[in-house]
Amino acid sequence: MKPLIGITSGSWINPETGWSYNRIYTPIVLSVERAGGVPIAIPTGLDEETLRALYARLDGVLLPGGGDVDPKYYGATPHPKLGKLDPARDELELMLVRWAVQDNVPLFGICRGHQVLNVALGGSLVQDIPTERPSTVPHDQPDELPRSRRIHNVDLNDASRLGRAIGDQHPQVNSLHHQAVANLGSGVRVTAYSPDGVIEGLELHELDFALSVQWHPEDLAGEDEAMLRLFGAFVEAAKNRTR
Repeated sequence: MKPLIGITSGSWINPETGWSYNRIYTPIVLSVERAGGVPIAIPTGLDEETLRALYARLDGVLLPGGGDVDPKYYGATPHPKLGKLDPARDELELMLVRWAVQDNVPLFGICRGHQVLNVALGGSLVQDIPTERPSTVPHDQPDELPRSRRIHNVDLNDASRLGRAIGDQHPQVNSLHHQAVANLGSGVRVTAYSPDGVIEGLELHELDFALSVQWHPEDLAGEDEAMLRLFGAFVEAAKNRTR
C-alpha cells in the first residue's frame, strides 16, 4: 500500500473575481508521486475536528514553500520587508507540526516549511536576510529565472538523515528565500549550512523522520537523483510508520 502524504496548501484570492482558492505547487505533488507516495491536499480553513480527521488518515505531512510566517508567532515586530502573510496557512501548519512531532508522524519541510518547523517548536526567524544579515552569497533571484538554477552550495552533516539521503556533503542547490532560521526551536538540530552560515537543514533526531531544507528539491528532483532520494526517504518513512 502506497503511503498517503498530506501536502499543506496556501490560500489565494483571485484579484479579478475575489474568489478564494487553495493552491499547491505542482512539482511538489509530482515529486511525492515519483517517490512512491500518494499526494493529497490539506486545505486551509478547516475546523480543528475536521482537520484532525484528515490528519489521522495520513502517513506523512509535507510543508512546502510559500510566503512569510507572521512574526507574532515568534514574538517579533514585523520587519518593513516582511512579505504577504497567510494567517489561515500559518495556523494550519503550526498545528500540524506540533501534532506530527507529538505523534511521531513523518514530517518534511521545504523552504517556508523549514521555517515553520522551527517556529512551531519555539524558534525564531531572520525576517529579511539582505538587511539583517547582508552577505555576498545569494539566497534569492528574480522570478523570471529558472527555479532549478543552482546558486550556492550547502555543507551537510553526512551522518544526518539528510546527508545520508542525498549522499553528497557539498551539493549545489537552488535558493528562493529572503528569510531564514535564527534561534533554534526545542529539540531541533542543524544539519546543513550555506557558505555564509545561513541554516539550510534541520532535524529532530529523536523522531523517526522529521527534517527540513531551506532550498527547493522539488525543482531539482526531475534531473537529480540525489534530490529525488530525499523525497524517497520521506515516503519510505511514511510507508514504514507504525501506527
